[in-house]
Amino acid sequence: QVQLRESGGGLVQAGASLRLSCVASGKIFIINTMGWYRQAPGKQRELVAAITSDDTTNYADSVKGRFTISRDNSKNTVYLQMNSLKPEDTAVYYCKGTNKYGPSLVYWGQGTQVTVSS
Repeated sequence: QVQLRESGGGLVQAGASLRLSCVASGKIFIINTMGWYRQAPGKQRELVAAITSDDTTNYADSVKGRFTISRDNSKNTVYLQMNSLKPEDTAVYYCKGTNKYGPSLVYWGQGTQVTVSS
């Protein structure tokens, strides 16, 4: 019903910036909250940032002040601007969409790798 595709990952040095993009297609009108999650090797997937349909945002404590989530509804795209990257930010970053008719219904992208070297 909904397809999500991430892009923008890469290999950067500590202190650099990256901007991730997540483009939604399909029945996007059923999506309410969009979020970015990440999963490092050997660790559980964790919330990085989320944004609701009324642009309310929340962030993991570890990224507050460095990362910014935003959405462009005209482009069906959610962004994650990542500044002052640290080696501990290294992970696969996933985009997630939540169905507004059933919060347990979620959609995931395939992920994009972010690697930060020290």
